[in-house]
Amino acid sequence: MTLAAVFAFIGGIGLFLLGMRLMTDGLKVAAGDTLRQILAAATRSRLRGLASGILITTMVQSSSAVIFATVGFVNAGLLTLYQAIGVIYGSNLGTTLTSWIVALVGFNVNLQALAMPALGIGMGLWVAFGGRRYGALGQALAGFGLFFLGIDVLRDTFADMGDAAALEAWAGHGVLGLLLFLLIGITLTVLMQSSSAALAVTLTAAAGGLIPMTAAAAMVIGANVGTTSTAAFAVLGATAAAKRAASAHVVFNVLTAVVAFSALPVLLWLVEAISAGLGLAGRVATSLAIFHTLSKLLGVCLMWPLTGALVRQLERRFRSREEDESQPRHLDRNVQTAPALALDAMALELHRMGAIARRTAGEALSSEHGAAARLEPDWRTVESLNLALAEFASGISRSEKDPGPAAGLPDALRVGNYLVDVCEHAVEVARLQPQIELRDEALAGAANSLRAHAAGLLALTVVDHEDFDLRALKAARGAFEVEYQALKAQLLRAGTSGLLPARRMASALEQFSAIRRIVDQAAKAAEYLDRFTRREEDSAGASEASDDAPSDEAA
Repeated sequence: MTLAAVFAFIGGIGLFLLGMRLMTDGLKVAAGDTLRQILAAATRSRLRGLASGILITTMVQSSSAVIFATVGFVNAGLLTLYQAIGVIYGSNLGTTLTSWIVALVGFNVNLQALAMPALGIGMGLWVAFGGRRYGALGQALAGFGLFFLGIDVLRDTFADMGDAAALEAWAGHGVLGLLLFLLIGITLTVLMQSSSAALAVTLTAAAGGLIPMTAAAAMVIGANVGTTSTAAFAVLGATAAAKRAASAHVVFNVLTAVVAFSALPVLLWLVEAISAGLGLAGRVATSLAIFHTLSKLLGVCLMWPLTGALVRQLERRFRSREEDESQPRHLDRNVQTAPALALDAMALELHRMGAIARRTAGEALSSEHGAAARLEPDWRTVESLNLALAEFASGISRSEKDPGPAAGLPDALRVGNYLVDVCEHAVEVARLQPQIELRDEALAGAANSLRAHAAGLLALTVVDHEDFDLRALKAARGAFEVEYQALKAQLLRAGTSGLLPARRMASALEQFSAIRRIVDQAAKAAEYLDRFTRREEDSAGASEASDDAPSDEAA
């Protein structure tokens, strides 16, 4: 290969990639809300999701763009993972259109005669209408022109290379040779970040006689594996929902590749039979397009019945901290028939809820800006656990002969509600923080002192700590109330004297009132939880004493 051929090859790929980029961006803008509406329709069934994935990928010519949009819908809660997987399957099927365009148009028409008018008209529309819909259509049309020019350059480059004996020799090394070409397909896709570009290179190289059909088919399989790299890179550090959707894309492509590679002789025989039946025998590029489509269809048929199991596995594998914490760890329904054990389980869950609430309140008291969004998941977690606690309590067996165990349930439910309130007020404190700036040193010092006092008081509410002392907690709560009233009076004086702007004074009063409510609710939660756990211990002690006492018959 000469240096000129190398530059021509690189330039052809560049034209192709630029054309794909312009085409995708233009079609996405021109489609407007249509893509969103089509994806929203996918929520009705998995089959609709499959059709939506095919349609949207055909419209925008980018499976990566469709998969990223689908991940966004999953994150927003508009699609479940089960529904999104249908879109992912459809997107993988839709991406085969590029192979068909290259195969049917790239080798049967004068590409320059097609590309130049598309470039001229497209650029004219783009310049005339700018970012509006017709301008976006012009951008897409210009992208089509560059797309075809890139194919034309690649086709001419590979046609001029002539002897392909060396590559044919590599392909003749059996499975190892085919694995090498599969790796080449993966590498091309990862480097160019476009499976469509890798497929165009493969189809034009095969049509130019540079590589044999079996090697080209292995490269097509490799391109399908390599396209997962885009999704894999995009979800590094992303949410659990994004990781699940991207993992589904990876699993689909990798499993499809393994099966297609294992069944390569059978698939190639089937491709040959279909090509002959359609009167397309001898057209290598068309045969590869058929092979690409067949391999994707094979993947869909293989994965369709396994989707439920895949979703369950991914949901277990990738979980956010919120999702993990919002699952009760101690509320086992098997112990509901044994009230004493059920109350023990509730106490353990309440201690865990209390730890989450204290952590949330502590972060709100110590943070400065932007903490509200970070704390809201903790609030939702405690709310979810409180709901689970109430449902669990309603299912505990009750006995008319021994109503003692059920008597403590109202205290437990009060604790759960108080802890939810703690988190709600913590979010409110964090939300108000950006609106407050106390420039007066005396005011700022008093405010910081109250925050520190609140944080110290929260540390006294750890009921399951060996040093827990209800009297010390009540004393600290009284001292906090005195300090709060003094700060409130200072803020009111500062506001009326003009030392503090009225709006800032109102925000400060609201925030410190929320801090006071955090302290009050946390202290009440600790008091009722202490009473609930003591009632359990007393009940357990009474039960043991009853078991040890001699019966009337023995007496």
